[in-house]
Amino acid sequence: MHRYCLALDLKDDETAISEYKRYHKKIWPEIRESLFASGIIDMEIYLLGRRLFMIMEVSDTFSFAVKAAADSASPKVQEWETLMERFQQPLPESRPGQKWVLMERIFSL
Repeated sequence: MHRYCLALDLKDDETAISEYKRYHKKIWPEIRESLFASGIIDMEIYLLGRRLFMIMEVSDTFSFAVKAAADSASPKVQEWETLMERFQQPLPESRPGQKWVLMERIFSL
């Protein structure tokens, strides 16, 4: 099992932040299924101000590239991603078109 941590910002809009939180209280069943199907075992998202922090626990077979390809082929995942983009703002470190940015682990106890 592997753990990945990623970051992303939300737009500086309290209404948008509230909506984003509301959507994540009960994600769509198709989104949940796509996460499990890709090898994601557990996922948590934390919020501080506008900064989102995601922790993903994944199987040994998980691949970001395979997940991205499956997401691209799923109309429901694309609908969810388009909806979420209304609330999200890329980090300054993001590449063009990139949303969630993989964080570097610098310490482990």
